[in-house]
Amino acid sequence: MKSKTIAFVHGMFMTPLCWEQWLNHYRGQGYDCLALAWPGRDKPVETLRKNHSDPQLARLSLRDVVEHLAGGLQKLKQKPILIGHSMGGLIVQLLLQKDLAVAGIAIDSAPPPGVFTTQWSFIKANWPAINPFVPESEPMQMSFEHFQYAFVNTLPEKAQRAVYDKYVVPESRVVPRQSLTGVAKIDFKKPHPPLLLIAGSADNIIPAALNRTNYKKYQSSTDFKEFAGRDHFIIGEKGWEEVADYCLAWLKEKEV
Repeated sequence: MKSKTIAFVHGMFMTPLCWEQWLNHYRGQGYDCLALAWPGRDKPVETLRKNHSDPQLARLSLRDVVEHLAGGLQKLKQKPILIGHSMGGLIVQLLLQKDLAVAGIAIDSAPPPGVFTTQWSFIKANWPAINPFVPESEPMQMSFEHFQYAFVNTLPEKAQRAVYDKYVVPESRVVPRQSLTGVAKIDFKKPHPPLLLIAGSADNIIPAALNRTNYKKYQSSTDFKEFAGRDHFIIGEKGWEEVADYCLAWLKEKEV
């Protein structure tokens, strides 16, 4: 039986709100859609910004996020299709490895351990999150200037500001640092449901080459697609419908 449930997983500095357009688009195609929230991210963006120094946020780990989402998925009546962006893409790979979905799509996915690049844009965009000289007890607030470079480098400034003001929230430093450890390890040889990795050619924080390396690590049941001229906010910038429809076509091809 094909799954008609799609669960979306947001990434760092975001909440489920980032999937608002995809939810409406896919519901129009007959899917039951839900946008999963990381622990504590089921609140309005304004509230999360006001509580930027929240000690609970400072302690949030990648393990916490994965376990929280896994628990929610296990309560569903049927295994869903998972679609994740950025760190949410890595989380999709981890949940797929746990056999909690019938298929997964990882868009601009954060890399698992063993997948790395020395490309300058990757190091520059990620350094504030993984800088070992800043204590983990201090949640991160991404500046607009950093967001411009890391997420929306192809957009005009007015559009960049609109995206920043609407979606960006503070983030735990533990999550990205733990993604470099065994907590995020992927067994690339282990059989898994169909997986699609998507990249944007103009992505600074997760370069397309990094996604391609991730793809090549898998032994089977994995596909790759690169979209020209797209930056890291590929899920919300102009033309997002093309990406969403490509995902739908891939799902239909895989008959899941």
